[in-house]
Amino acid sequence: MSGATDKAVILARGLGTRMRKADAAAGLSRQESAVADSGVKAMIPIGRPFLDYVLSSLADAGYRRACLVIGPEHQIVRDYYGKLPTRRISVEFAIQEKPLGTADAVLAAESFAAGEPVLVLNSDNFYPVQATAALRALGCSGLAAFQVEGLLAGGNIPADRLAKFAVVQADSAGRLVRIIEKPDPATLATLAQPVCVSMNCWMFGPAIFRAAGSIKPSPRGELEIPDAVQYAIDRLGESFRVLPFNLPVLDLSSRSDIAAVKASLAGMEVNL
Repeated sequence: MSGATDKAVILARGLGTRMRKADAAAGLSRQESAVADSGVKAMIPIGRPFLDYVLSSLADAGYRRACLVIGPEHQIVRDYYGKLPTRRISVEFAIQEKPLGTADAVLAAESFAAGEPVLVLNSDNFYPVQATAALRALGCSGLAAFQVEGLLAGGNIPADRLAKFAVVQADSAGRLVRIIEKPDPATLATLAQPVCVSMNCWMFGPAIFRAAGSIKPSPRGELEIPDAVQYAIDRLGESFRVLPFNLPVLDLSSRSDIAAVKASLAGMEVNL
């Protein structure tokens, strides 16, 4: 895999279970509550839909085509982005018929990738442009890994939530060895410092589609990206570069996140 891509795949199919959960303390407006009730986190209004900020940042990083992986019921996303005039980044759609997991969502975008490398990221995270731009320039498969210190210092992710995130194990050459879900203290102690976590921000080559189509469901009953990546490493010989960043990522998982994300994005220009 070589050359910089202009394609990004945004995973927007999730059910939004945590976002739909009621939280009177969040103090949401009627409009915010209505969108939160739908579970479509990408459309949470932060002055305008949260996903607009994500797309604008991707355009800043040099991406020109975005594919939103959505469910057949997500007409609100289709209606909005199907009519939204854009100049710097186009928006396309791929349908994941059933919520069978993140790796299955990636498979839904295979025709969009068309054999080319693609950035793959979440629709409910706002990543620093430095990370997505670096992945674009990488020229091979890779992962943006975020240091715990940077996430805590500049983001909105509380320490107790961050402790549940998957951590990244890399070798001395900076290649991914594995993603470790919910590591125990003993496992953490074996990892090189500083510890980095995966926020699901990847550059994938065509091998990921073969891997995603070969794995079995996890104990949660889903086809998951970390399992597909491990298959690509172990069975297909794919190498993933780990790019560490000591930078924050905004996380829009639940209603309690909305106010902090809104404050962080206040005054940010959206240029699509």
